[in-house]
Amino acid sequence: MTAKPKERPPRTVERTQTGLRMERNLLKVLKGLAELYDLSLGDLLEGIVLHAFEGRCAFGKESLAQIAQLKKVYNLDLDARDSHRLVEREP
Repeated sequence: MTAKPKERPPRTVERTQTGLRMERNLLKVLKGLAELYDLSLGDLLEGIVLHAFEGRCAFGKESLAQIAQLKKVYNLDLDARDSHRLVEREP
């Protein structure tokens, strides 16, 4: 039998407001996912990044299925292969 890992106590951090730019439909999917889990967009992004820094996926099968649905709803057809290859449309 595997021992249940101890829960870590909350950590106090200093957050900074940022004005980052992101692809429109990707942002809609992230906002929808944050809403599903009753998280702020910042909390969701922090979790994704902290998992990525450890080489871990932040999402289980159920979450990935929900993301797939949100991608359909918001017409997001980008994937990891598009990373660092996006260029902005001329105004």
